[in-house]
Amino acid sequence: MARGGHRERGQASVETVALVPALLVLTVAAWQLVMAGWALVSAQAAARAAARAELAGAPLRAAALAALPDGMRSGAAVRLTAGTVTVRVRVPSVLPGFAAHVTASAAAVRQ
Repeated sequence: MARGGHRERGQASVETVALVPALLVLTVAAWQLVMAGWALVSAQAAARAAARAELAGAPLRAAALAALPDGMRSGAAVRLTAGTVTVRVRVPSVLPGFAAHVTASAAAVRQ
């Protein structure tokens, strides 16, 4: 009986060793998804700010960049096409080699 109990404790150790890396990968992937969501919300806010600037006659790019967090300003692209402002930003990376971008648009419509 003592030998069987010892083997079960060893089994639990093996399961823990296998589970920790899987939990780490899931945690990093979840955090990367959170960063992508944050980038999308930030791009939407920047697109709305640039659309308001277009209606007021102010520079689009300056308004969009002012609405973005510091880390997303470099490489941000702002474009106006047929009354729609589009902002594209890079998603902050948690994973090495992960290079994704998100795009958001807002209409600059005069009422």
